[in-house]
Order: sequence, then C-alpha cells, then structure tokens
Amino acid sequence: MGELTDKIKGSANEAAGNVKQAVGKATDNERMVVDGKTQERKGEAQQVKGKVKGALGDDV
Repeated sequence: MGELTDKIKGSANEAAGNVKQAVGKATDNERMVVDGKTQERKGEAQQVKGKVKGALGDDV
C-alpha cells in the first residue's frame, strides 16, 4: 500500500473506532467500547505507517 492509502485507511479506522466507542458508551456496552478503542489505535498506527512511507519512500 502507498502512503496515501495507509493514511486514508487509518483515518477511516479511527473514525469507525470513535463511532463504536460512542455507541458502546451510549448503550452501556463495554465490549463495543473496547473494540472501538482497538480499531482507533489500529487507525493511528496505519497513519503513522503512511507518514513513515512518505518520509522514506513507499518501499518501507
């Protein structure tokens, strides 16, 4: 995947994770909150990966 693809997927995962957290809190569903936090962290990692690729090239 390229730099832009990683950043886009990262943003999407962060957004989806935030939505899951909000729904989980609203419905008092702790499992959904945890899943949302996990997905948000995954998105943050993908964005970092995209930034590294941008700095070093897509061959990372």
